Amino acid sequence: MGISTAIGSVADSTYDRIKQDIIFGRLMPDQKLKLERLHDQYGASVSTLREILNRLSAEGLVLAEGQRGFEVAPISVENLRELSALRQLLEGYALELSFKAGDVDWEGHVVAAHHKLHQMEMRMMDGDGSVTETWKRYDWEFHQALISACGSRVLMDAHAGVFDKYLRYQMLSLTHRGKIAADEHKRLRDAALRHDAKEAEKILRAHVAAGVEHSLAAKALQGLSKQ
Repeated sequence: MGISTAIGSVADSTYDRIKQDIIFGRLMPDQKLKLERLHDQYGASVSTLREILNRLSAEGLVLAEGQRGFEVAPISVENLRELSALRQLLEGYALELSFKAGDVDWEGHVVAAHHKLHQMEMRMMDGDGSVTETWKRYDWEFHQALISACGSRVLMDAHAGVFDKYLRYQMLSLTHRGKIAADEHKRLRDAALRHDAKEAEKILRAHVAAGVEHSLAAKALQGLSKQ
C-alpha cells in the first residue's frame, strides 16, 4: 500500500466514523467540533480533520463558521418536515424507476434486506434497545434496496444523503412505531414483488409522514431543536 493510499484510507475511515457519530447522536446538534479534541478522539491529523469537516459541511451535517471553527448542524422541526418531503419526492420517483426495471435478482435483494430489518424490528418490539443502531442501519438498507434498480447513481446518492439527515432526527428522538411500521415495511416488500409502484408510493407517503409525527409527538427533539 502506498503512502497516498494509506492516507486516503485513514481519511475515509475517519470520515465514516464522524459521520456515523453525528447521524447516531453521539455528536449532538450544535456541539462544537474542536480539531484538537477530535484529533485525540479519532486519531487523524488536524489537516485531515479539517478536510473531513468541510466535506461534512457540504453534506449539511456540519456548520463551518470561518474563524470560529466547526459545529454539528442544528436541527429544527421545519428542517425535519423539509427533509421528509424531499425524501418522499426522491424515493417515490426512484421507486417507480426501480419497480419497472427490477429483475429476479433485485427481488431477492429486496427480500433479503427486508428479512434483516424485520428481525431487528421484532427485537425492538420485544424491548431490546441494544439493537437500535442495527435496526436503523437495516432500515436504510431496505429502503436503498427498494430503489436499487432505478438505474441512476446520482438519484441513489441524493436519496442516501437525504435519508442520512432524516435518520439523524429519528435517532435523536429514539422512537420506534412498533408493529405499525413493521407492517408498512412488509407491505412495501410485497408491493415490490408485485412491481406495484403506485401502491408502494402510497405506502411510503403514509410511512414517512407517520414517522415524522411520531418523532414530534415524542417531544424528544424539543430541547435540541431550533423552532
